[in-house]
Amino acid sequence: MIPFPQTQTGFVFERPLIAVLALIAVPAAIFLARRLGSPFTASVPLGPPGGVPFRGPFSLDRLVRFLRFLEYCGVLLLFAAAAGPAVRTTETVWLNRGADVVFVIDVSPSMAALDMGGTNRFNVARRLLLDFAERRPADGIGLVGVGTDAALLIPPTTDREILASRLEELQIGELGDATALGMGLAIAAYHVRRSAAPRRAVVLISDGENNAGAIHPETAAAMVEAAGASLWVIGIGTGGVVPIDFTDPFTGVRHTGMYDSAFDTESLRRISEAGGGEWILAPSADAFAAAFSRIDDRELVVLRPGTVIRNRYLHPVFLALALALIAGTRFVRRFFLGAWL
Repeated sequence: MIPFPQTQTGFVFERPLIAVLALIAVPAAIFLARRLGSPFTASVPLGPPGGVPFRGPFSLDRLVRFLRFLEYCGVLLLFAAAAGPAVRTTETVWLNRGADVVFVIDVSPSMAALDMGGTNRFNVARRLLLDFAERRPADGIGLVGVGTDAALLIPPTTDREILASRLEELQIGELGDATALGMGLAIAAYHVRRSAAPRRAVVLISDGENNAGAIHPETAAAMVEAAGASLWVIGIGTGGVVPIDFTDPFTGVRHTGMYDSAFDTESLRRISEAGGGEWILAPSADAFAAAFSRIDDRELVVLRPGTVIRNRYLHPVFLALALALIAGTRFVRRFFLGAWL
């Protein structure tokens, strides 16, 4: 899979032969002019014979050479403007749609359990989801949060900045301290049913403690299947007593200690069966990452890449600089140094 985004930017000349001609012809003309000199000028010393030569009020040699250098630069810029300078951006785009994948993430306090190698379940889920999205740039990734209530946080989108920003803002306990898995799956089913993507999938990530909501999770899972989407259920965590640490987003109170995790693998398995889906147990961070890799392999859409080229032309800038240098040096030599040249 091509990484996202695939963009290259560089400086180019649309007519490079003119630029090459300028680099050869202008220095050659300057060299010949300096070697041969002008046939219409002659050096005549000023001052009385045998006396002290006439000297101007200040030495002009260096100033004149500098002005000529600027004038030559102006000539080079004229050639460069004629060569068609541009900043070219080449971007890889997709000629067909990827899959639409809606993630239903449990954000109840139980997801703060620290049984993922010292990291809580929620943070590992958030990191793996972002990694999954980066590997699949043409996929629309949606996000549903589940607590006491369930809410669509992001509809399926390819905008990874919006996805990353909303995941960064999402907090454990933001939607309440219970878990309404059925509500979350029903919201996801509604949005994938309206999708025109060639593949559609719903991925439920939870520890299985469904204890809220007006829709039974198995009923909602059947809705996902009826919407023509595949269902993946990932059970994250372990059972028994585990450490927990999180801050209530409403009160600011930090909760730490030991938590008796009622990790219900059987209910999650029944949810996946009701939706004709796949059930994956992820008791560790490595197993969780392997679950995402499995989904990545199975929910693949073959993409046809194309290329879009955008040019930002710079010849007006080059032309303006060239005219300013040539006209400016001529003006200085004519009106300020004319009395001494």
